Amino acid sequence: MGQEDQTRLERAQAIGLFRYMLIREAADPTLSRRQRGALVRELAAIPHTDPDGRSVRITRWTLDRWIHDWRVGGFDALVPSPRQSRPRTPPEVMELAASLKKENPSRSAAQIRRIIGAKLGWAPDERTIQRMIVREGLTALQAPLAPAVFGRFEADGPNELWTGHALHGPMVQGRKTYLFAFLDDHSRAVMGHRWGFAEDTVRLAAALRPAMAARGVPRYIYVDNGSAFVDSWLLRACAKLGVKLVHSTPGRPQGRGKIERFFRTVNSEFVVEIASGDGEPGRRIDSLLEMNRLFTAWTENVYHRRVHSETGAAPLARWMGDRPLAVPSPSDLAEAFRWSEHRTVSKTALVSPHGNRYQVDPQLVGQRVELVFDPFDLSFLRVRLQGQDMGTALPFQVSRHSHPKARPETPGEEPRTTTGIDYLGLIDTAHTAGLADKVNYAALGEPAPPAVDLTDPSGE
Repeated sequence: MGQEDQTRLERAQAIGLFRYMLIREAADPTLSRRQRGALVRELAAIPHTDPDGRSVRITRWTLDRWIHDWRVGGFDALVPSPRQSRPRTPPEVMELAASLKKENPSRSAAQIRRIIGAKLGWAPDERTIQRMIVREGLTALQAPLAPAVFGRFEADGPNELWTGHALHGPMVQGRKTYLFAFLDDHSRAVMGHRWGFAEDTVRLAAALRPAMAARGVPRYIYVDNGSAFVDSWLLRACAKLGVKLVHSTPGRPQGRGKIERFFRTVNSEFVVEIASGDGEPGRRIDSLLEMNRLFTAWTENVYHRRVHSETGAAPLARWMGDRPLAVPSPSDLAEAFRWSEHRTVSKTALVSPHGNRYQVDPQLVGQRVELVFDPFDLSFLRVRLQGQDMGTALPFQVSRHSHPKARPETPGEEPRTTTGIDYLGLIDTAHTAGLADKVNYAALGEPAPPAVDLTDPSGE
């Protein structure tokens, strides 16, 4: 298979993710038939942006079929055959339609279809032409919309909605730090966090995966359009765990107000206590391990125990509530957070991702297979063909042991002693002393003695 086949396969995966994100809410098994029907009608009544950037409308029949396919076969059932995902309208015909619109902007899609039909003897559907006009920015200018009015919103219960965002932090070991954090919308409790030296997918996963293992799986995750939040691995992880990933509209950050407020608290109470350079007041941080440990101590012993000004309750106490947690099994969590890539098996039954070579089943020669792996351990790869497990890829020649994007944090310099009052150190001491009373979130459904959960959601 050549580059064209690879493009088709990647397009098929993108279409599957588009379909999943569209029907996930309506496919909720807790909905009644009346509620599901209302949601499907709403989805069918509005346009949606497909993987090609086109504005499309999906019929109720199609949405019902996708919901049925997802219930029967999961996410893989939503991925079309690579041959079916190929665009049906020749690009030269669409170029002709665009030229006709540019030649005379007053021409409608119906008129352009008539002209093409007279010229070629056939023409694409009128809606196909209209989507192209919108995609190429050839529509007539419209009056600006009135400013949107935003009301206050709060999720009905814990783990209904998590909001994720990244904060640019202070310098540690001479390098800029970044904080990934996820906030429960109902309680304002911190579900997961991770300080790192990069604003990438690896550091994001280091915050989200332990959060789901300790706090459970949310129904929705609301994030912005940063590169880490639109990476395909995050879409895959959410699809595998049944989470609906929602991205904010570019230029409208209003929905992230709660986590932005939390970040202001982090800056004013935590970051302010960190020394920014030689001779500066505050504690000097000499490693990311120490940074994450101190932040966990501050989160669990200060932020989570203090009454929130809007909810009137301590974040952790409000989050615990009475609802059972949907904690994924370790195997499901590990599968969801693996990465995957596609490669064509050579004539010698080898695949070669990132300079490494692996032996696979000879029956797969010439096939385009999916390789599923841990980005930090390329010694073990699972092989799949059209969603079916085909065994393990045996290492044949391995020179790279981790994915190029999986950059580990580098060790820092030797610690320096400091003088004065160490506020963060005092919190850390209190946190360490209270670890003996920690509680397992996964066991909250059973009777347990009163305790404060000090589990470290960052995985440190």
